[in-house]
Amino acid sequence: MKQAARFEEIARRQQGLKQQLSAGQMSMLAIGGAIGTGLFLGSSYAIQMAGPSVLLSYFVGGVIALLLMGSLAEMTCQHPTSGSFGDYAEFYLGPMWGFLIRYAYWSCIVLAVGTEITAVGMYMQYWFPDSPLVMWMLLFSALIVGINVLGIGIFGHVEYALSAVKIIAIVAFILLAGAILLFGHNPQFGLHHYTDDGFMPFGLRGMWFAVIVSIFSYMSIEMIAVAAGEAKEPVKAVRQAFRGTLIRLCLFYFLSIALMLAIVPWQHSADRGSPFLIVMQLIKLPFASGIFNFIVLIAALSAMNSQLYITTRMLFSLARAGQAPQRFGRLNKRGVPLNAIALSSLGIFVSVILSVVWPHSAFVVMMSIAVYGACFTWMMIFITHLRFRRHHQPDQLTFRLWGYPWTPWLGAGLMLAILLSTPFTGFFRLTLAFGIPFTLLLMLAWGVRRRWQTRQPLSEMVEKAPG
Repeated sequence: MKQAARFEEIARRQQGLKQQLSAGQMSMLAIGGAIGTGLFLGSSYAIQMAGPSVLLSYFVGGVIALLLMGSLAEMTCQHPTSGSFGDYAEFYLGPMWGFLIRYAYWSCIVLAVGTEITAVGMYMQYWFPDSPLVMWMLLFSALIVGINVLGIGIFGHVEYALSAVKIIAIVAFILLAGAILLFGHNPQFGLHHYTDDGFMPFGLRGMWFAVIVSIFSYMSIEMIAVAAGEAKEPVKAVRQAFRGTLIRLCLFYFLSIALMLAIVPWQHSADRGSPFLIVMQLIKLPFASGIFNFIVLIAALSAMNSQLYITTRMLFSLARAGQAPQRFGRLNKRGVPLNAIALSSLGIFVSVILSVVWPHSAFVVMMSIAVYGACFTWMMIFITHLRFRRHHQPDQLTFRLWGYPWTPWLGAGLMLAILLSTPFTGFFRLTLAFGIPFTLLLMLAWGVRRRWQTRQPLSEMVEKAPG
């Protein structure tokens, strides 16, 4: 009870947020973040690395995501807060680790927002090839920021609708591609694409490198844990969302990419942007490619919407923990952290600048840098879970990850191996080049803060925050 009371001090800092999300909306929120540019555009980079063995890459990434969600669900059912894994690290590993994880994750998702809006601009150029990319990026950014400003209730309904469109589209794609392969009798399509140049044209090395892209693709499933702080029934919502989300994600990723590879030779998967659009063009259905371009546009907007939400809540948690300026922990009358939204939109401006300076490589640059925060955060979630279990008996938990302690150790080991592999790839050479100095800078900032900054009393901070 004493330990629970101590964690209540962390949870109390974040009061004022509105608890309006349902279990269904939380599931759609996680799907909204994870099914976006990582699947529809990022998969082309994974295929270039691995060829047909990219299926194994996404399977390995799915296993890691499964272990991560199990670890998070166990901790979230015990402590449902908007600070989520940042709060857990602060409590079970120490304040410095909470500081590092929150900032690493915040920077990661800020850049992920940038990748989504860059993709939105690219998709709009399908219809308007001579239009400036920046115009579309700014226009749709204003739309997404506006949705987040309106409040958690409207945000939840909008994200549910956008994610539903994506799910319907992916199911339709799977049914259509499956029917073409089974009944089309076209010798250009078929499973022979898997072996024409070998299933692993770049060996195990290429397959393993593509796992990095799969982690970027699955990134944001952890937002179920963050959203628990604004759920109506957090424990029930987390358990239901965990069961449904991963099954849908793994099936959608695996089946859609498997069918796509059977229609488009993997060597041509990146010739014209999204490999899914290439499929629509090859099967020559009337208006199919235009319709699917609209779907991938919706997917990117949905992912951006959910990612802006989660990065805002992480900054809010930092401010309430006294680890960011207090203004970012303030709420308006609707329970919305407006200042946190404003700063978290930084990724939009970064992406706009990069799209002007490096128009052909902006997406890859932001993806390679964002991967560091995702991998570091996932690894630390597994380590936090190991420490969490030392303080809780299994019969005290409402949700338990099977295979403890081997499963979290496996997850942490795989994430460390992925991080150490990034310098040897073409796409992710910037990952550690950015990540290591960034982490050292954060540790320096933590040390300076501990020595010179006088922390405002918790009670005073909470009283000053509106709502």
